[in-house]
Amino acid sequence: MQVLGRMRSDRVLRRAAPPREPHTMGRPPRHGGESVFGDPATWGTPDAQTVTGTRLYGKATAQAWDRLHPRLTHRSAWAAQLGALPVIEGTVIHLRVERLPSGAVPKPVWLWWSDTGATAEDADRLWQVFLRRFDIEHTFRFFKQTLGRTCPKIRTPDAADRWTWPILAVYAQLRLARPLAADPRRPWERPGEPHRPTPARVRRDFRHLRPKAVCPARAPKLTSPGPGRPPGRKNTRPTPRHDVHTVRKTDTAKRKKKTSTTPRPRRTG
Repeated sequence: MQVLGRMRSDRVLRRAAPPREPHTMGRPPRHGGESVFGDPATWGTPDAQTVTGTRLYGKATAQAWDRLHPRLTHRSAWAAQLGALPVIEGTVIHLRVERLPSGAVPKPVWLWWSDTGATAEDADRLWQVFLRRFDIEHTFRFFKQTLGRTCPKIRTPDAADRWTWPILAVYAQLRLARPLAADPRRPWERPGEPHRPTPARVRRDFRHLRPKAVCPARAPKLTSPGPGRPPGRKNTRPTPRHDVHTVRKTDTAKRKKKTSTTPRPRRTG
């Protein structure tokens, strides 16, 4: 597994330790020079660099430095670590773009990849993968808030899987109906690209597309509701109820008082 995440713009990383010269006394160094994100003079020459033209961000310039690592301390996650702390090397990618779709001032993005030896193709692929995560997050948000992915109170994982497939089928229909739907945007929304509305806008106009679509199913037949459970027979599959395990303050106080008191000796004679 490889980890790709964003780092703050005020971080300070270390380079790999330089090779030790022969006939040198003392302890060998574990860290090299500093690379301060806020000081371009400390970056050095990048190991890989790419320039890519994009539709939304203009020209995107990515620079990658290999074998950078943070200097760990015995705090937070490493508080219980005994002995010398490990040296976790990775690849740092610096991304700059010309513009943002919202019109805001673009800020540099610093990414850290848990692998080393990144080429120019890897650096170009990694920052594009990182930006794609925003599309994935908005897709899941559309599933939950618009298509009702989390509306039913599902009890078992199998039922959740069965409910997920209709949601995916509905999303696929919205994607396939993009060339047929109009752009029913709201007054405060920007005009979308022709014949490429978002799935949310296609859903708004889906009521105009449904009468024109061919229905492969036959007309429903008239029927009456089922007989249900016979009278006098109990439900053999009741709804499972799980204990919440709530503890009140009065119960806790009584339990402490009962354990703290010692029994008195009985009087005899």
